[in-house]
Amino acid sequence: MPPKNRFAELLPEIIAWRRDFHEHPELLFDVHRTAARVAELLQGFGCDEVVTGIGRSGVVGVIRGRTDATGRVIGLRADMDALPITEQTGVAYASKTPGKMHACGHDGHTAMLLGAARYLAETRNFDGTAVVIFQPAEEGGGGGREMCEDGLMARFGIQEVYGMHNMPGIPVGQFAIRPGAIMAAADQFDITVTGKGGHAAKPHECIDTTVVAAHIIVAAQTIASRRIDPLKQVVVSICTVQTDSTAHNVIPQVVKMKGTVRTMDPAVQTEVEQRLKELVEGTALALGARAQFSYQRGYPVTANAVENTGYAAAVAQAVSGQVDTDTAPLMGAEDFSFMLNERPGAYIFLGNGDTAMLHHPAYNFDDSAIPFGASWYAGMIEARMPAAG
Repeated sequence: MPPKNRFAELLPEIIAWRRDFHEHPELLFDVHRTAARVAELLQGFGCDEVVTGIGRSGVVGVIRGRTDATGRVIGLRADMDALPITEQTGVAYASKTPGKMHACGHDGHTAMLLGAARYLAETRNFDGTAVVIFQPAEEGGGGGREMCEDGLMARFGIQEVYGMHNMPGIPVGQFAIRPGAIMAAADQFDITVTGKGGHAAKPHECIDTTVVAAHIIVAAQTIASRRIDPLKQVVVSICTVQTDSTAHNVIPQVVKMKGTVRTMDPAVQTEVEQRLKELVEGTALALGARAQFSYQRGYPVTANAVENTGYAAAVAQAVSGQVDTDTAPLMGAEDFSFMLNERPGAYIFLGNGDTAMLHHPAYNFDDSAIPFGASWYAGMIEARMPAAG
């Protein structure tokens, strides 16, 4: 099952969809133009059902096979939202909206799944029901969680769910996957250190919050290096530091910091949260200051079910002949994790070639990857629900 010939025929049209989405990027849940176009296309393909407004602005299409002897239902997911980045690609179809661009390839994901939906609606060469899921707000908004909380899985009877993301650095047409954790949980924290401000020439009369903050920043790195099993993946990063003074000669009263924690294991996630709280509050207390610490859990670990990873890899192998089935896990996060927490499934990477990395202003989705991705989406339906008889 190499890339399906039908996708070679449809390629100019799919590219046109992709580039239209690229020209008109939308953020988070405010993907109304994109969602309306997706729904319009799905209806034009002859989907049996098209539902909008799932998870605020998500779109779901239902395509029934020629037969339904088994009653099986498989979900396929693509994300629709862009990023608040000013584009620097120089392409003719660059973003027309200042400060917004498709810097993660969600335009490509959406276009590939639309191509697969058209093919599946035309052929219906499967036994069961395909559910195509177009999700808003992957980039920090938790659209996957919102769609699940809106009853996505139960409402459409989804039994398995599969997702895909393009990946620069992997050759176009090649796939990469692994069983178990493939992307990290992503949490965030806020720290407020309060001391006693004053004149920089009289530090002995102050409680210097910048010194306290510096000790916390350095000490936080010992969580990964000295508190957690070195065989466990963990990242603790303090990314912003802001004082309540910008003067050269004022010791600030308050310093605020923000950061992120990335983990691959729920037990490690819980331990890091506790250790970081103890470290922040204890360091501040030891230096005469006070610290307020708040921790917010974000996207959970994206964990592929072992059996479903095998199914996804087999289809990828049939499509391209080149699949890395033990790719290294990434410390980035993905809210497809919420869907995998509700149903078994798998998440796979598709090569985007030697391009700028995701979230870079010069990144652009490689259209030559479309036949491979669309074939994989459609192939998952035909392989997991083969036509009866």
